[in-house]
Amino acid sequence: MSEAKRTRRGFTLVELLTVLAIITLLVGLLVPSLTMIRRTAKETKQKAMLASIEAALTAFRNDYGDYPPSDGWDFTINPPDGDTSPYGGAQKLVEALLGRDLMGFHPGTGWRLDDGMYPNAEGTPPEVMDLNLRQRKDRYLELATVNPFYMGVTSEHDGLYHIPGMPSPSPLFPGRNTFVLCDVFGKRKVTLGNGDVVKAGTPILYYKANTSSKLLKDGPDLDLRIYAAYDNVGVIVSEDIEEDGATGQQPLANPADNWLNFYDYIQDPTVPYWPYRPDSYLLITAGFDGIYGTADDICNFGN
Repeated sequence: MSEAKRTRRGFTLVELLTVLAIITLLVGLLVPSLTMIRRTAKETKQKAMLASIEAALTAFRNDYGDYPPSDGWDFTINPPDGDTSPYGGAQKLVEALLGRDLMGFHPGTGWRLDDGMYPNAEGTPPEVMDLNLRQRKDRYLELATVNPFYMGVTSEHDGLYHIPGMPSPSPLFPGRNTFVLCDVFGKRKVTLGNGDVVKAGTPILYYKANTSSKLLKDGPDLDLRIYAAYDNVGVIVSEDIEEDGATGQQPLANPADNWLNFYDYIQDPTVPYWPYRPDSYLLITAGFDGIYGTADDICNFGN
């Protein structure tokens, strides 16, 4: 056999570089597509979660004649009735559908943070009322489908935010031992009671419509409008501060210009000066970017 036939020709450097360039190009095309697929899947899952919450709220209304309240309070004025922290829409949504302690709703609730767990008209002490589980109603949602998490980190449990203890130095901070429902876009790690570490999303906001009102963004008192922009302000500000220690990044928590960011956000473009769903409620999630009031939010209204 000749020497020429025994010699095997390998790849040249140019050929190897060409193959590597083609592989790099294909990976560059594939990775964004996979990222978009994962994001679309999460958005679909989030829409399904909101649909489950809507069904649960309908069941609650059928049982009690109305949707749960969402009122918080305006942090630019003194808190009402001596409340030291806001207890607004996101937290009251959990109380209605799961119970404040996730053990079922109690019909005797006072819908307040500092009145004890479940005060009632007969004067039963709150601690006794809380122990009487026989008066609780079944949960309207399965816990595993809606991601409930504590608002704050304490010595007893982990939570979403590092909220100062009571009394807090700012009335913006909600109670650390209250629960909120979180979206599917896991942004931070939370350690559960059994030691498992899970990804927690951003709280789902809940605003109940004032059906007796005909005002969207006019009038000095937000309580007289169809929706009150400050109903979830404690939760939104907690998210804002946890990001970088400052406020101002969340459009829906900005009181400048009489909360116009919020009211422009919820305005139905097909009906001048009118919000979406003026006869029921709004559900808002922060979406992929974790910022309330941006284009990637997943809501139960609009597109």
